[in-house]
Amino acid sequence: MDSVRIDKWLWAARFFKTRSLAQAAVRGGHVQVDGRSCKPARSISVGDRLTITRGETVFVVDVRALSERRGPAPQARELYAETEASIAAREQRAEQRRLAGNVDPGRRPDKRQRRRIRSFSGKS
Repeated sequence: MDSVRIDKWLWAARFFKTRSLAQAAVRGGHVQVDGRSCKPARSISVGDRLTITRGETVFVVDVRALSERRGPAPQARELYAETEASIAAREQRAEQRRLAGNVDPGRRPDKRQRRRIRSFSGKS
């Protein structure tokens, strides 16, 4: 096998839980191949560089092997190699989130505060 569909590979490499989620991410522009957005049917081959955005997390990986079948996690990790810059950036963002702590909104507004919110927003 010298190429495989990108949505199948993303699912087999366990970046997305289902193939339909992988297709939606590719269609939404959250996956780029060598810096260019693509369609779910785009074929990728060994050596391509993918940029995958999942929520706030961005992965930059090089394709090492191809697979159309989803296997165990250790086998899936062998399909790609994440770049050092990507690992460092992810760890830095995780550290920033950890240092920011849990942003606790406090408690729910009471009846008086809800009335003020409604009057301010123009809703009755």
